[in-house]
Amino acid sequence: MFCPVCGSENVVKNGTIHNGKPKVMCKDCGRQSAEDPENKNISQETKDIIDRLLLEKIPLAGIARAAGVSERWLQSYVNNKYDE
Repeated sequence: MFCPVCGSENVVKNGTIHNGKPKVMCKDCGRQSAEDPENKNISQETKDIIDRLLLEKIPLAGIARAAGVSERWLQSYVNNKYDE
């Protein structure tokens, strides 16, 4: 196991995250992360559906549930969309 931030192998277990996955802490940089973090790529089809749902003025929590994405990701997506 290594730190995803600094690359150090000097990490120790440090509890669990909300879904029960182990959490680790880097002794060199002090950052914490999930053990074996997963990045889920959102398909263009899902983004197109989200764009259509946003036009319907549905609350973000409802759109996130329907599209299967996190509210945090959706808020970031909306912010980036309106910054363009």
